[in-house]
Amino acid sequence: MTPHDTEENHPEEDFHVAYEADHAGSEENGRKRIDAWTIVLGILGGVLLGTGVTFAVLGFTGVFTEPTVPTIPPAPTLTAPPPTVAPQPLIDNSTVTAVAERAIPSIVTVEVSGFLGSGGGSGVVYGDDGYVVTNNHVIARASSIAVVFSDGARFPADLIGADPLTDLAVLRVDREDVTSIDIGTSESLQIGQAAIAVGNPLGLIGGPSVTTGIVSALNRFIDVESGGRLYGLIQTDAPITRGSSGGALLDGNARLIGITTAIAVSDVGAEGLGFAVPIDIAAGVIADLIDDGEVSHAVLGIQGETAFADLDGAGFPVGVLVTDILRDSAYESAGGQINDVITSLDGVAVDTLDELLARLRYMRSGDTAVVVILRGDAQLELEATMGTLEP
Repeated sequence: MTPHDTEENHPEEDFHVAYEADHAGSEENGRKRIDAWTIVLGILGGVLLGTGVTFAVLGFTGVFTEPTVPTIPPAPTLTAPPPTVAPQPLIDNSTVTAVAERAIPSIVTVEVSGFLGSGGGSGVVYGDDGYVVTNNHVIARASSIAVVFSDGARFPADLIGADPLTDLAVLRVDREDVTSIDIGTSESLQIGQAAIAVGNPLGLIGGPSVTTGIVSALNRFIDVESGGRLYGLIQTDAPITRGSSGGALLDGNARLIGITTAIAVSDVGAEGLGFAVPIDIAAGVIADLIDDGEVSHAVLGIQGETAFADLDGAGFPVGVLVTDILRDSAYESAGGQINDVITSLDGVAVDTLDELLARLRYMRSGDTAVVVILRGDAQLELEATMGTLEP
């Protein structure tokens, strides 16, 4: 084959080849451009597809579901709880105020002077005749006595009589416009009831002081500085200090239920315990002092001790065992014997010797009383006429 033949005889083939070559080149270049867009589109498609799938998954799982707005319950209707009704106090302010208003004009300061110096205490106006009740230990050994009333008026006072056994004394002043205290009773007192003390503690200027408390105990006995013993006392936690001796212990109606007489003192000081002579004992003593200037106390004429009965290994006080009898005494005359057990005097049960002695403070020489006793297996009643207790 000559070059001419080749060129002339195979022009299409050359063209074709050339074409094919050009076409092939164009196709190759086209494929390169298509592939690039394909890649881009593929990526975009993949992204879109992936995004769609993602949104579909998220939509399926509810991520793109609009959340339900939670229902907020309305605020509850709040009702304030009813106020707690405080229990009524034993002594409310209005009661104390009323008691103080009524009682203060009847409370006085007692001033004394003597060889050992000056001192004093408190007192209570008793009746309308100028009588003032105070403690015996307030005026003991006094050579001069004066009474200062709540309005500041000061009067000299005369001693009408005194009774060391009950630590009571009666004075009298020459004043007509006095305000007497209302008299109550101590026989029906109950532990825990209101008790109001009115006196002149420490001799403070400016009138009586009022303190409040309760009846803490009944029928107490205490030994006093004079060496004696006081029986049947009312115990209270209403503060009573020195200078209040001879003042008033009142109930919630401003009635006199006792004459304050002593405070409990230990090695650490005052113990917050005060004692008063019950008005039912004091009234008889006061009447005797006003009438006679002295008191004829009753005596049974025995020596004894508290008797105990055994029950399940425990001892219980049941009366007073008579260990000795004074000759010609009221008890001997009534037929009493040693080893009798006294269980009642004048209709009041006595379980201890202190209770028996306290009951005797209500009685006077010459009084007749029924004494209930146990003798062996029998219970007997003796009728005794009280003797006179020698001072």
